[in-house]
Amino acid sequence: MPAFSHSITSSSPLPSAIAVPPSLSLPVIEAAFPRQLHPYWPRLQEKTRTWLLEKRLMPADKVAEYADGLCYTDLMAGYYLGAPDEVLQAIADYSAWFFVWDDRHDRDIVHRRPAAWRRLRFRLHAALDSPREHLHHEDALVAAFADSVLRLYSFLPRTWNLRFARHFHQVIEAYDQEFRNRTAGVIPTVEEYLALRRLTFAHWIWTDLLELTAGCELPDRIRKEPAYRRAALLSQEFAAWYNDLCSLPKEIAGDEVHNLGLSLIKHKGLTLEESIRELRRVVVKCVDAFLIAEAEALRFAEGLDDGTARGKELKSAVRSCVGNMRNWFSTVYWFHHESGRYMVDSWDDRSTPPYVNNEAAGEK
Repeated sequence: MPAFSHSITSSSPLPSAIAVPPSLSLPVIEAAFPRQLHPYWPRLQEKTRTWLLEKRLMPADKVAEYADGLCYTDLMAGYYLGAPDEVLQAIADYSAWFFVWDDRHDRDIVHRRPAAWRRLRFRLHAALDSPREHLHHEDALVAAFADSVLRLYSFLPRTWNLRFARHFHQVIEAYDQEFRNRTAGVIPTVEEYLALRRLTFAHWIWTDLLELTAGCELPDRIRKEPAYRRAALLSQEFAAWYNDLCSLPKEIAGDEVHNLGLSLIKHKGLTLEESIRELRRVVVKCVDAFLIAEAEALRFAEGLDDGTARGKELKSAVRSCVGNMRNWFSTVYWFHHESGRYMVDSWDDRSTPPYVNNEAAGEK
């Protein structure tokens, strides 16, 4: 179960009683990135659990046994602080869908179902462009995606929606590249992997959603400002590389080929132990670089206030986004030590997560 008390508020740091293995421990995160939680979290967890059932994304027994322990809502409640409740709910449901989609993708690979994956890929592209027309799709994953996307589209102007769609179309295609790599047993080079990972981890999607939390679509000149963009990228890079560090045992057990550690072993000649040390080095470097980028981004935000109402709005929105970039570090860090998604040693079969439902996808 998650370690959250129902009395936690958005301004309260959240200490964790979880013991972090020394190889994964990052004292700088525990000391310099206080953990906080959106006060809506208890209700968020309950409603996302209900949504998973209503949308038939997980069977009732799986939801009852695993949904809370997977901590999907905990991850989002620790990231998008300041979001209106309905915005956080839409983001959390979308995030839960994303994890279920990732599991379906994995099962299609493991059970050699290229035709099923191809159908799903094209259906998701279509649902992204016209979600209302896919709300009752026969594939529950497609229908739930349409529902979550339609809700996300309701908060900001059409220009934001088009950008979100453009970014997620790229994510779908990156998942297709990952499908092809895994079915062919191809471990990408370090350079290829770094580029692919930014898409499969959906760096720009999670960054786009910061604007929903702030209640303000940022213009291109702000989003593309180096001070802002660098802070955004580093927060996501940290999450991707720390995920690789924590999930390496899970992915080795599942015959994965997409992990920075695996690319380092295959293409740089490192041993497993050396690759783990290099992953730690990259992760810590991200943290150190973010602290510098964060200060620069906040200085940039101050400069947006030109005395006009619009200037004050943009300053406030950028400060909100950068503040939540910081929250991403602590929520990602603790998620990896509390979520049942990474507790491979507790699974009966290290290659098959107990929370996935094989039969629902037609597996035997």
